[in-house]
Formats: sequence, structure tokens, C-alpha cells
Amino acid sequence: MAFYREWIGQFNKFNKNIKLSIWSTILLQIGLGIFMVIYNFYIRELGFSERTNGQVIAMTSLATAMILIPAGLLSDRYGRKNILLLGIGSSGVVLFFRSIIELETLLMTGAFLTGLTIAFVQVASIPWLAENSKPDQRVHLFSIHFAVMTGANVIGNLVGGVMTDLLSIYFPILLSLRLTLLFGSVLFLAGVIPVFRFKEVKSKTSPENIEKEKTPAKRELIEDKRGIKIIILFAIAQLIIGIGSGLVIPYLNLYFADRFHASNSAIGFIISLGQAATAFAMIIGPAVVRKFGEVKAVVILQLLSLPFLLLTAFTQQLWLAAIGFLFRQALMNAGNPIQMSLMMSKVDDSMKGLANSINQMVFNIGWAVMGPISTGIVIKYGAYWGYALVFSVTASLYFIASIYFFVVFKKLSPSHPSSSFEKATS
Repeated sequence: MAFYREWIGQFNKFNKNIKLSIWSTILLQIGLGIFMVIYNFYIRELGFSERTNGQVIAMTSLATAMILIPAGLLSDRYGRKNILLLGIGSSGVVLFFRSIIELETLLMTGAFLTGLTIAFVQVASIPWLAENSKPDQRVHLFSIHFAVMTGANVIGNLVGGVMTDLLSIYFPILLSLRLTLLFGSVLFLAGVIPVFRFKEVKSKTSPENIEKEKTPAKRELIEDKRGIKIIILFAIAQLIIGIGSGLVIPYLNLYFADRFHASNSAIGFIISLGQAATAFAMIIGPAVVRKFGEVKAVVILQLLSLPFLLLTAFTQQLWLAAIGFLFRQALMNAGNPIQMSLMMSKVDDSMKGLANSINQMVFNIGWAVMGPISTGIVIKYGAYWGYALVFSVTASLYFIASIYFFVVFKKLSPSHPSSSFEKATS
């Protein structure tokens, strides 16, 4: 009951902007969850190879990496609401057209455009939450935000797999996949509706903002050397994680299909279970932080995920692979809201969009670079040793990233779990 009252009390303190943002996130992530769990199969059903799937992932991530910093700067200057409206509206339209196109060149173009447009959503959402909350609310806010994202993704994964299998009873498989993708695209686009009701938290005519507008962006960056240093340190950690993640995460649905010949419904269910476990792990994140502090909490959660990643890599039993995936997914991702809260607390408001965009950019660089490499390894070594190899490399990179994070950031955070995390629950 104390745990329940803690979270209800925190949620009730959130302002209307945050609550509207949560509703928007639910619609976006259900739609995206449907789309992403099915799109690899759609490409395969069109007759293209696994290399095409890898190239599509790479194009999306490359485009996102290219646009994230400009998008972050635009978000800092023109407001989060405007950037979110632009990003959600354009991304929804692109996803809709990706659901019906078949030519390979158009598949690549659609993937690239998705990367460009969805970047605007990524860079604006976290700073928007930070600007609408107090420091002592943020650990709970980011935990709820990521848990809602993950939970909505669970629903999307389930709906995507089950809907496709049900439709395939009455329609050809390609049409079933297409109808499911279209449904996901419409739900994603509906996420723009709550954003129209957002109210910007700062007036652009306030003395503080007028003064900031007079300061050239280049001078701001030079003056805040400490903020830039912190952003770069976070970015290095994210780059290592992104490279490891890019080898494995985009192809988990193909892993279950290739190694275990699982159905779309089974794959959707397994991935959904992993997402649900992640949502739960994110909710208990503040308790882990109270016990160990921000940095140790992130490192402990990430290191605990590695044995389960290796279990997934080498098992030949579907149920063991599902268990390994479930715990790896939950533990590895449970530290995300903690990292985000730590980063947002260390940089000035004027640089929050830039900080978030750089971290997203380097992560997407990892996906862009490793996507084709991963599919190439699987094609060369087969469904067992190919996936075993890429999962093992990912585990090694995650280990390096965890040690780096501990060594670098133990100096930047308090030595005991005080600060905003304790204040939020005192």
C-alpha cells in the first residue's frame, strides 16, 4: 500500500501537460508497437532478403542520427509543442505510406523519412517532461513515462501479432500484414490529438528568454563547457550501448522466427512479456536508486542482464529463450529513466534538447552501423551460430559500457542516494 500511495501521490502532482503527454505516448507507442513488430515480416513477405531488412533499419537510424542535433536545437528555440506536432504528424503520414509501398527504393526512402520525422518526437518529449516537472518529481516521472511507453508497446506487440494471424485466416498473408500496419499507423497519428492541448510552460516574451535569444548559440555552448563535457560523457556510454543494441534488438522477432519457427502471435506475445517486465522494472527503479544511488543502480541493473542475454544467445529451447529475453529486456532497460533523470539534472534547461538529441543521435549511429553487419553475420553463420555470435558481442559491449558508466559518473553523482530521488519519496 505504501508503494501504491507513493506512486498515486506522485502522479496526482503532475500538471495537465504531463498527463496529456502520457495519453499521447500511449497512442504513439501502441501504434509504433504494432508497426515495428510486423514490418520485418512485411519486407520478407514482399520477397526481399534479410539484407534488405538490415538496410531498412540502417537507413532509419542513419536519418535519425543526421537530424537529431538540428532537431534538438530547433526544439530548444521554437518550443517543444511545435516540434512534437511536426514530428508526430509527419511520422504518422510516413508510416501510413510505408504500409502500402512495395518497391525497394521506396522502402528505403520511407525508412529514411521515418528516421528524419520521428527524431523530432524523440528530441522534444524528454525535455518537455523535464520542463513541466520539479527536480524532485523527475525520477518518478521518467519511470512512469518509460513504463507507459513500454506498456503501450506491449499492447502494440500483442495486437500486431494476433491481428495479423486472425486476418490471415480470411485474407492473403501480405494483405493481412498491410492491414495491420495501416491500423498501427492510424493509431500513431492519433497521438497528435492530446498534443494540441499542450500549453507552453515558458513565454517566449519573458525577460529570461529574450535575453537568451540575444545570445548566439555558439557563445552559449562555449560558456557552458561543463554542460558540454557532461553531454559528451553520456554520449560515449550511449554510443557503446547503441552499437551493441543495433546488433540484436531490431531483429529479435526474426531471431524467434528463424531459430524456433515461432508464429507471429507467439513472437508478439513473447516480446510483449519482455516489454511488460521492463515496465515493471522501471517502476521499481526509484527503490533501487534509494538503496544504491543513481550510478550504481544503472550499473547493477545492466550487469544483471548479461547472463540472460547469453542464455538467449545459446539456448535451443524456445521457453528458455523467452525467459532469457524477458529478464534481459527488463534489467537492461530499467536503468534508462534513471540515466535520463541524471542527465537532465546535470545540464541547463537551455541545453536539455541538445543533450537529449546528442544521446539519441549516437545511439542511432550504433543501430545504423551495426544493422547490416548483424544480418550479414546471421546469413553467413546461420540461425544458431549467427545469432549466438551477435548476442555474445552485444553482451561484451554492454559490459564495457557498464564499467565505463560507473568509472566516469561515480564522480558526478552524490556518493550516497540522496538528492532528488530521496526527496521525491520522503
